Amino acid sequence: MRDLFERHAIARAYAAGDYLFHSGDPVRVVHLCLTGEVALRRVTRSGADLILNVARAGDVVAEAAAFAEAYHCDAQSLEDSDTLAVPVESFLSVLAANPELALDWAAKLARGLQAARRRAEIRTIRTVGGRLDAWLETGGAVPAKGRWQDLAAELGVSREALYRELASRRS
Repeated sequence: MRDLFERHAIARAYAAGDYLFHSGDPVRVVHLCLTGEVALRRVTRSGADLILNVARAGDVVAEAAAFAEAYHCDAQSLEDSDTLAVPVESFLSVLAANPELALDWAAKLARGLQAARRRAEIRTIRTVGGRLDAWLETGGAVPAKGRWQDLAAELGVSREALYRELASRRS
């Protein structure tokens, strides 16, 4: 997959907090995350910040956008990040011409769907402690203190509720 990006891509660098795109922007490129972390964020109708997914090195950012006209969420760099951006037309034409690569892409999409279902299941757990336990049991980790609000957004809980839960576990 990286070969495809390197042949057709433009390197881009983002500082922590920068946006790669916003909800409603037309889809023109597909990003491969090389370094750092990029969060797909959406603000719910009630105003809650929700992280839908976090792309890390080797991940495609908002992979479903390759088949959409506009992005359905914001992509924000959580830390300094580098990406390779490939025009969506190039990306899709290379996939269409290479069945092996298309199969790899389908497998990557399936793993992403499985992860999304795990996150959705975690968000159905009633207590913050239960959500945190499930997150940790599925390989998640508590980030450094300055990034706890991002974990709260991934778990679908308020920052304050997560802070209280983490404080109770320390005592």
